Amino acid sequence: MRSPIALRIVAMGSLMVLMSLAAHAEQTSHLRLPLSVYRDKMRAAWIGQMVGVAWGAPTEFRWQDKIIPEADMPGWKPSLINDAYGQDDLYVEMTFLRTLEQYGLNVSIRQAGIDFANSKYPLWCANNAGRTNLRSGIAPPDSSHPRFNKCPNDIDYQIEADYSGIIAPGLPNWPVQLGEKFGRLMNYGDGMYAGQFVGAMYAAAYFESDIPTIVETALKAIPAESQYAEMVRDVLAWYRADPVDWQATWRRIQRKYRENPEYQKASNGGIDCKINGAYVLLGLLYGKGDPDQTIIISTRAGMDSDCNPSTAAGVLFTTMGASRIPSRFVEALNETPRFSHTAYNMGGLMAVCEKLTRDIVRRSGGRIVKEGGEEVFLIPVVPPKPSKLELSWAPGPIANSRFTRAEMKKIRFAGFMEEMQKAVTRFAPGWRIARCGPDMQPGLYPEWNGRKNVLVTHPLERGVACVLSRKLKIPAGLSAKLLLTVGHHPSGDWDLIVRADRQELLRQTVGKDTAVGGWLDVPVDLSAFAGRTITLELVNEPTGWMCEAGYWARIEVATER
Repeated sequence: MRSPIALRIVAMGSLMVLMSLAAHAEQTSHLRLPLSVYRDKMRAAWIGQMVGVAWGAPTEFRWQDKIIPEADMPGWKPSLINDAYGQDDLYVEMTFLRTLEQYGLNVSIRQAGIDFANSKYPLWCANNAGRTNLRSGIAPPDSSHPRFNKCPNDIDYQIEADYSGIIAPGLPNWPVQLGEKFGRLMNYGDGMYAGQFVGAMYAAAYFESDIPTIVETALKAIPAESQYAEMVRDVLAWYRADPVDWQATWRRIQRKYRENPEYQKASNGGIDCKINGAYVLLGLLYGKGDPDQTIIISTRAGMDSDCNPSTAAGVLFTTMGASRIPSRFVEALNETPRFSHTAYNMGGLMAVCEKLTRDIVRRSGGRIVKEGGEEVFLIPVVPPKPSKLELSWAPGPIANSRFTRAEMKKIRFAGFMEEMQKAVTRFAPGWRIARCGPDMQPGLYPEWNGRKNVLVTHPLERGVACVLSRKLKIPAGLSAKLLLTVGHHPSGDWDLIVRADRQELLRQTVGKDTAVGGWLDVPVDLSAFAGRTITLELVNEPTGWMCEAGYWARIEVATER
């Protein structure tokens, strides 16, 4: 039998071993992130996005399926960074941050959908299709299902998912979960995985500076069998086979992900998430940590050449931290303005991100401790659990998700067409409106651009024009003219089409090249229809998808002998 002293010595030795093992386990199962380092990298993540989108903006979609010539690559000017406050690459994702701020991390996908439905900014592609579905009562997840949404694999959530990793350092399951909540509003399959992958890159970039390692780490957060994951593996392999010639890798990307029909399924061409995601990786890998080269390569690759360098620079700058960003990128930054359509300026954005990060760390089983007077995040290391595999070209069943009446009452645009018809009736009695979209806040305005009582319309979506119509009897023996005064947004143009009984009488672009002071007077002779009752149609047709609102200061029919 051992003596009591010997037993105590053995017990103390065992306790010391257990304490040592526990300390070692904490060191190996937790990541340490001092608050000062977190703030430095989080700020850098947003600045990187701002720099990338502002620098690449003049090239957006001007070069498709071709590399931008070196001579056509814009130069950087320090003042450009402030242009980012008006970029949708940034303000759309802040809608999701606002929802998380107001309702917490447990916010339902339905509330996320209501908030997105109530956004007032113009949207394109999957975002527009998803929001249109939400406003018409199709609740998530069906708002992004390919049965209702023809843009499931578009780039949209890929360019909006940065927030999900910025607020979740070292925690890739949060970009996965947030993708299922916010990415589901507009994207499906590869379109959603693209955003989850981007978010996971940001989460990794807080603790890793080697770009291939960041890419490989983020790859674990999405289904390995997806085409998006295949694209990531391809670009990594092609880079390793030739780590010098990025244009050679661009050509390999082109052959497989643009020219091979197998990788064009459920694709809308140059807006597809895979081709643009490849260009993000092209800049990150071949940029080799250089901020200028990273942005230039992602831009010169073409297609969505402001969004792609924005994502690439956001990830790279996170690895660097704001304290290491070259001064030319931040010396002119004005931190006072709010980002368009948001409640946040730079200070507010930093504050909400930190608040959410604190909540996420605690919710994930981590701790916030003080060491030497500074707070430190102790972040648990948890392997990612990817979403289930979905194929946009062979989708699963719909969820039959619809908003309730009570939920629809929370959506400001649910009764939008009824309100628009009232506005049209006040402006031009007898006229009807159809297929008007809620972008750019249509309605009747007391004044706009120097004219009083102006009706604003907007096409429903790309390729679907807004139409004003009415039946009209043209008296026999009289000369009749339709008199229109129409205007355009300073940043856009649109096509005015006039039809009588489906016969096109006029097609006129309304824009800066045709309108004087933003307005254009358009007379249309109707004398050929004297003695007949006709259906007149005035069409607000988009020329692209940038500020396509039609502004109407006059719609009259004048007759004379």
